[in-house]
Amino acid sequence: MLTLRFLTAGESHGPQLTAIIEGVPAQLPLLAEDIDRELARRQGGYGRGRRMQIEKDRVQIVSGVRHGMTTGAPITFVVENKDWKNWTKIMGAEPISEEEAEKMRRKLTRPRPGHADLNGAIKYGHRDMRNVLERSSARETTVRVACGALAKVILKACGIEVAGHVREIGGIRAEETNYATIQELQKRSEESPVRCLDEDASKKMMAAIDKAKQDGDSIGGIVEVVVAGVPIGLGSHVHYDRKLDGKIAGAVMSINAFKGVEIGIGFEAARLPGSQVHDEITWSEEEGYKRKTNRLGGFEGGMTNGMPIVVKGVMKPIPTLYKPLQSVDIDSKEPFAAGVERSDSCAVPAASVVCENVVAWEVANALLDTFGSDQLPLIQAAVERHHAASKEF
Repeated sequence: MLTLRFLTAGESHGPQLTAIIEGVPAQLPLLAEDIDRELARRQGGYGRGRRMQIEKDRVQIVSGVRHGMTTGAPITFVVENKDWKNWTKIMGAEPISEEEAEKMRRKLTRPRPGHADLNGAIKYGHRDMRNVLERSSARETTVRVACGALAKVILKACGIEVAGHVREIGGIRAEETNYATIQELQKRSEESPVRCLDEDASKKMMAAIDKAKQDGDSIGGIVEVVVAGVPIGLGSHVHYDRKLDGKIAGAVMSINAFKGVEIGIGFEAARLPGSQVHDEITWSEEEGYKRKTNRLGGFEGGMTNGMPIVVKGVMKPIPTLYKPLQSVDIDSKEPFAAGVERSDSCAVPAASVVCENVVAWEVANALLDTFGSDQLPLIQAAVERHHAASKEF
């Protein structure tokens, strides 16, 4: 059994972001460009703020890969923060004098509603809430995407593809749009500035983002991730913490600003009779077991059923507003307008990329949990044998 795990470190305006990944099999072809592609996608999308003009994220692979192949040792990713040069005194690790502390810019004593500022300050005893802001920032998703990009390489090597798109922004919903293959979904999503397949809805979404920016406000939305080519039986029904749909739901909810998850038709299932919720089973010599529909999003009993995994995530509007809400200064206890940091008016298109990679990580972890070996070729052979056995079962 081979299980993936990772640990990230770093602050939004620190010198770098770091991820250490353990459990990646040897003999996996891996290049920095595989990771950089996903990092660039995360930085794109309509509605992004000025930070994306400063940072051009590129990964440095500093361990676990030699001559383009994984070795089986822990892999370390590093992404430098280009803006660090402007924050070396404010965010430096070295002690500073009381006088320097008094003169320090960027001290945060006014918590922003919707952020971790006040809760984190109380929990850890920080009088300067920048200690909370810097780590709770969505900047951390940079290296989570890097880890997901690695997971995508593992999945693709085993015939599994991941794609994502935007279903809704600011109350504007895309019409249901058909696509023949997951590759078509990938292509059409990339062609849209808001990663939406519905061209008419895309234009309205961009107009809504422009209006929110003009008003000093922000808007949220719904993203969807699809994973195709998944073997039957990833996850398990025997223990609550081995159910893959549960793990995916938890991972999606851990993304900054995400407040809800649906698998398949999700909450719509509460409004329908069972005959319109469950997916009838078919079998053929060519394809083996299939479902006539995919309302349950590729899951039954916490396990994959061979249909594409379909996950939706709800992102709230970003709470950093240029028209700030009222707060209270923790030093004076007087009411003030909350502090303003650089922010996006809408990060839903970028969040769809983060969601893709978070889901990819969980699926790759389940894949290795089921078919794990120390070498990629052995994993690939095990997956192929399982596909053949499932078809003939």
